[in-house]
Amino acid sequence: MNKLKIENPWKQNPWFESVAVAQERARKRLPKPVYGALVAGSERGQTIEENQRAYADLRLAPHVAGHQVDRTMNTRVLGQDIALPVIISPTGVQAVHPDGEVAVARAAAARGTIMGLSNFASKSVEEVCAVNDQTFFQMYWTGDRDVMIQRMERAHAAGAKALIATLDWSFSIGRDWGSPEIPEKVDLKTMLRFAPRVATKVRWMKQFAQAGVVPDLTAPNLAPPGGSAPTFFGAYYEWMTTPPPSWDDVAWMGKEWKALSGRPFLLKGVTRVDDARRAVDAGVDGLSVSNHGGNNLDGTPATIRCLKSVTDAVGDQVDVVLDGGIRRGSDVVKALALGAKAVMIGRAYLWGLAANGQAGVENVLDVLKGGIDSALLGLGKSDISQLTPEDLIVPDGFHLTLGR
Repeated sequence: MNKLKIENPWKQNPWFESVAVAQERARKRLPKPVYGALVAGSERGQTIEENQRAYADLRLAPHVAGHQVDRTMNTRVLGQDIALPVIISPTGVQAVHPDGEVAVARAAAARGTIMGLSNFASKSVEEVCAVNDQTFFQMYWTGDRDVMIQRMERAHAAGAKALIATLDWSFSIGRDWGSPEIPEKVDLKTMLRFAPRVATKVRWMKQFAQAGVVPDLTAPNLAPPGGSAPTFFGAYYEWMTTPPPSWDDVAWMGKEWKALSGRPFLLKGVTRVDDARRAVDAGVDGLSVSNHGGNNLDGTPATIRCLKSVTDAVGDQVDVVLDGGIRRGSDVVKALALGAKAVMIGRAYLWGLAANGQAGVENVLDVLKGGIDSALLGLGKSDISQLTPEDLIVPDGFHLTLGR
């Protein structure tokens, strides 16, 4: 009797229809500590949950007729024309796939959008800019001013089109469910110690073996000229020993970058109106309304609740983008209706990268694009620029104005 052979459906059809499915595939593929580092917010995880839940409180107000045959999503952010109002948010060391940020950058380029690259990335700014000429380089406030200028010069020389500053990083590791262990470096001793936790993740291990590499936990963009890249904990030590920046420091960073490159400067992490106004006074060209995906200070409100107050206050002076909790195309549309020029995604593309490499990231972007298009159709819009708050049903008390 012939035995029935059951094929793995993922092998036959690696495409996925939602970000939720990408997340589930990432969970099954990745070692538990790696997956845990992607999904867990700080402390009780309140902010990461709020970021997503708030979108469900907003409703859409569709039309029954008069729908548009042709619909476009083209927009312009900080001088860059993009085909999709979804930008790759910079995230740190990407050990979910051997190609890491290079695969993400290629996917973003294939879909005509911006790649955000962290200075804690596992791939160099030179490698990433070589495959996506719309790369924005992100810096933390770490090291002295000479070191920061050297990093700006390197990013500019590589071709970065803008600088993103993240100043309020706190790397909160106090998680109620326990924080995943992050090794100092991946050597033979570490691999042996982690072997029981990764032995069942054969496909993940095979990817790295075929690439001839091990998961890289160093930060090449923080390497001094002629020196070696620090480990993640070496970068963390540099941050701990750097005094926090003032608003004068923000102005200095933007001024130095613009004098060097003539290119835009974006401040990430704004939720308060008073901070937004001070940022404009300091000379920024763009703001990201962000709470860093719930990885920073827990208990901060969902960014979509803070968005309208910020766009009302400064949206006519600088480009405002939204970061936090985007999982669907309709989420993107809700943010655009409240004044954002585009949104930034983080966990969503990392799950796509874990699930299927570059093609998985492209898949995530396609899922979001399809959802945006469906919402535009239902709302009777031919262009994302036509979206307004009147396209939404907003419950009383939804919008928050912090820092009046």
